Amino acid sequence: MRMSKQEKKALVPALRFPEFRNAGEWRKKPLAPYIEEYSERASSSTELEVYSSTREGLKPQSEYYDGRNLVNDGQYGVVPNGYFVYRHMSDDDVFKFNLNQLGKKIAVSKEYPVFKAVNLDAHFLINKLNEGQEFKKFAVSQKKGGTRTRLYFSALRTFESFFPDFEEQKKIADCLTSIDELITAQTQKLYALQTHKKGLMRQLFPADGETVPNRRFPQFRDNEEWEEKTLGDICDMQAGKFVRASDIKEAKNGGDYPCFGGNGLRGFTTTFTHNGRYPLIGRQGALCGNVMLAEGQFHATEHAVVVTPNEGVSTDWLFYKLIHLNLNQFATGQAQPGLSVDNLKKVELKIPSEEDEQQKIADCLTSIDELISIQARKVAVLKNHKRGLMQQLFPAIDEVSA
Repeated sequence: MRMSKQEKKALVPALRFPEFRNAGEWRKKPLAPYIEEYSERASSSTELEVYSSTREGLKPQSEYYDGRNLVNDGQYGVVPNGYFVYRHMSDDDVFKFNLNQLGKKIAVSKEYPVFKAVNLDAHFLINKLNEGQEFKKFAVSQKKGGTRTRLYFSALRTFESFFPDFEEQKKIADCLTSIDELITAQTQKLYALQTHKKGLMRQLFPADGETVPNRRFPQFRDNEEWEEKTLGDICDMQAGKFVRASDIKEAKNGGDYPCFGGNGLRGFTTTFTHNGRYPLIGRQGALCGNVMLAEGQFHATEHAVVVTPNEGVSTDWLFYKLIHLNLNQFATGQAQPGLSVDNLKKVELKIPSEEDEQQKIADCLTSIDELISIQARKVAVLKNHKRGLMQQLFPAIDEVSA
């Protein structure tokens, strides 16, 4: 069956580098001949640095697990420099491929598939796998039932896609890599700000066993020590109200009021339970103990605890203090950890007696949060620019007839 002119146009990108404009159509090829599995193993006592393959890139395991190294009773997989690695299971049909560009071999979980590109530009391939709509659809198709999607290396080999010749791949990859370098630089600035905030919080709140913080603003240095209290002493805590899932709409035009659950914004409803400014604590699930600040008229579901500060307690200070307390550690239950209001009320903390000092601490941390938000927007703009560019540099495959 002959393709129409419109169908043929879909086999080339909308934006093409001048030297390749007469290079012809991209050709559909299976991935199998262009990726080669690598199965080297290292012992549990290896001297190789151990990394985790995350959605934010390759991270040293100690960093990913907040300073802890997990004990591995078996072997590790090995990832040479220039090789790919990924987690083969996903809870949301999304898979993130990472390319080892650390200049050295690293160790990873032996469950992670490791492979290299053969006669295919590695940076072109990683963009196609991580950003391409074709692969996202392919990943969804791998779900065979159950709650998790599995993408074994044998399944990855069956993926088919359109590819240009190697030189054009490299040109596209070089263009996208230059944007990735900008994204990486701006993301590192974001991480630096987030790390600075964590360090500042450790300085502005008393350490365990201490009654004053390590860093105190000059006007409060002669004040009395912070008072020992429980959360129940300084605020009221109540779970939100049940709302049917069918009454929560995704878009704002489906309801006037934001609806918050334990994991943040769930959607919008036609009713609200609170009007004002309140810290919210997630009660259940993976983000149990998560803290956010809600403002205005909103609906809080039963999966969120709404915190109302007592007289003389700054809402902003309490919000940051709740984050600092790491409330997840007080959760109970195994399969579905949860926080009860009764247990939260018993959590001990220290608080400065003057609300002015509380607010000064909160204002300092708020200023850092504003810088973090600005930096996060810069990263988001660059990522959106890259997505738009990829739509131009890769053919619109959806327009191709089956």
